[in-house]
Amino acid sequence: MAFNRGLVDWVAEAMEPVGPVTHRPMMGGATLYCDGVVFAIVGDDALWFKADKVSDAEWDAAGCPRFTYEMGEGRTGSMNYRRAPNDVYDDADSLRHWAGLALEAGRRGPAKRKKG
Repeated sequence: MAFNRGLVDWVAEAMEPVGPVTHRPMMGGATLYCDGVVFAIVGDDALWFKADKVSDAEWDAAGCPRFTYEMGEGRTGSMNYRRAPNDVYDDADSLRHWAGLALEAGRRGPAKRKKG
């Protein structure tokens, strides 16, 4: 995955009314956080929002495919992130709608244990 800084900046700008967006590098892409909650990943010039069993039906209805990756030996893996609908790339209201679903999924996810 390649890191698209312009896309990360757009997400941060559009999400300002919701909360501050930060990012961390992840395998050539970036993991996005809003107020410390993971809600998206960016890679290959695409935005992928966090999803879960509660929100999967809405993502399915919108035709947003699940994030998949090659594992080698002909195997494919997937993570419960959904490709953002096309209008989020130029419509801040749409971005906030879908990011809101992703934030809810992130908040429902298991809390990370602190090392130490």
